[in-house]
Amino acid sequence: MASSLTCTGVIWALLSLLCAAASCVGFFMPYWLLGTQMDKPVSFGTFRRCSYPVRDEERQATVMLEQCGRYASFNGIPSLEWRICTVVTGVGCGLLLLVALTALMGCCISDLISRTIGRVAGGIQFVGETKCHGELKGKAKAESSAPFQRQHRNKGLLIGSGCALYPLGWDSEEVQQTCNNSSDQFKLGSCQIGWAYYCTGAGAAAAMLLCTWLSCFAGKKQKQYPY
Repeated sequence: MASSLTCTGVIWALLSLLCAAASCVGFFMPYWLLGTQMDKPVSFGTFRRCSYPVRDEERQATVMLEQCGRYASFNGIPSLEWRICTVVTGVGCGLLLLVALTALMGCCISDLISRTIGRVAGGIQFVGETKCHGELKGKAKAESSAPFQRQHRNKGLLIGSGCALYPLGWDSEEVQQTCNNSSDQFKLGSCQIGWAYYCTGAGAAAAMLLCTWLSCFAGKKQKQYPY
């Protein structure tokens, strides 16, 4: 089967798909932030939530409905920062997926990806991704929890911005109710970071470190045809 990719390009295509899948799954799953409310586990994503309080008319009391779902409207997302995070991270994940699918097509179609196109694709991955390294700590203390400790370096524009913006929404009323009213911007309170946050950032970081570099050697040199 004809291919427009080198051996390095095939590795790039497969790795791009894995990284895109990790970031997209992490973005969609509502497990970025974990806490409790009314003794029930509660988790948040950027635009989805698991477990939320509802009014039980029969018992005339508020109970926790243990279901997962997205917010009814975009404006229903608890904070402006999370709305921006949803948009920029979603666009970044879309770009990663677009490049990954194009790269996979290059494995089967000749003359689809040249050296130049491969480098352009790597540039798109660079824009869509970020390299983040940090500490997300939620150590409990007797009276209060430790603040969110972070050290990060953004080298992308979209997913990196989303990861950086997310802690700015921890001062919203919904989050504070879940984190024992002790959370604030970049302060976890009694909550903790969930696996989906790490999954989104790790997929983007791996692509930033590896895929952007591999893309420079992904496409075959185009043949020169005499005219």
